[in-house]
Amino acid sequence: MIKVQNLTKTFTSHVKEPGLVGSLKALVKREIRTKDALKSVNLTIEQGEIIGLIGGNGAGKTTLVKILAGIVHPTSGDATILGFRPWERHNDYRKQMSLIMGQKAQVWWDLPALDSFILLKDIYQIDDATYKYNIEFLAETLMVKDQLRTQVRKLSLGERMKIELMAALLHNPKVIFLDEPTIGLDISAQKAVREFMKNYQREFKPITILTSHYMEDIKELCQRIVIIKEGEFVYDGPLSDVQKLVGDEKVLNVTTQEESFKINVPRSELSQKTKEVLEQHSVLDLNIHDPSIEDIIESIMRNGVGAS
Repeated sequence: MIKVQNLTKTFTSHVKEPGLVGSLKALVKREIRTKDALKSVNLTIEQGEIIGLIGGNGAGKTTLVKILAGIVHPTSGDATILGFRPWERHNDYRKQMSLIMGQKAQVWWDLPALDSFILLKDIYQIDDATYKYNIEFLAETLMVKDQLRTQVRKLSLGERMKIELMAALLHNPKVIFLDEPTIGLDISAQKAVREFMKNYQREFKPITILTSHYMEDIKELCQRIVIIKEGEFVYDGPLSDVQKLVGDEKVLNVTTQEESFKINVPRSELSQKTKEVLEQHSVLDLNIHDPSIEDIIESIMRNGVGAS
């Protein structure tokens, strides 16, 4: 289980004017700027559960993941995962955890993947039988058996991501952090990674936290989502209930000669708002539909729950 209680993280930095004058001023009096990346957040995740952590750039997603992975210390509050405080970096915790970051590599580019896996086998003290089974199972499931002896640098981006997944799951982690795992991948590779993670989650039931800017990742893998805005959780609940947050609304998609835009409108005001749009703009196309999950989450991230 993951249990997070009143977790906060504040970053401080020195503000310095450019040039020699700025450097001299900084010697006499330093101006300190602070930013609250997390503001007293609370979270409980049960074994076998996968949640989607959603928010805009700078919302605090990666900060939370790094704290739970033991990379960053919190400013205050507490968190326990499988009975461990992650930032204490106990080896018994690190053996049961894995962090997969879409833009960070953990295998060596100049070596074949198998060589990196042998090193990871020693680091995680994986016994021979488990190592052999996991290599065969993961390579076959991810369809990269023919790429294991190729230098990682010579693989495609999608193949490298699959190799990274193998490296991260080789030791059968009970806790997995997926930070933008499909970033930069083409549609086919994204679909393959999602399908693999869905099957892996069903088979091994780890605790998984997924952050992604791709809503298809969230919709395919997560039944529960947490939306974070400016370091605070603004929604924590079932993905299926998200549409209830906007109540009785419709969305107007409008295309004019100058621009395209959309408006969330209460159903009772739909006729009047449509009339106003047609009167005020030179409309080329207009359609009306129920808010999509993407529309609602975008609205929540921008305005908070219940705003449109």
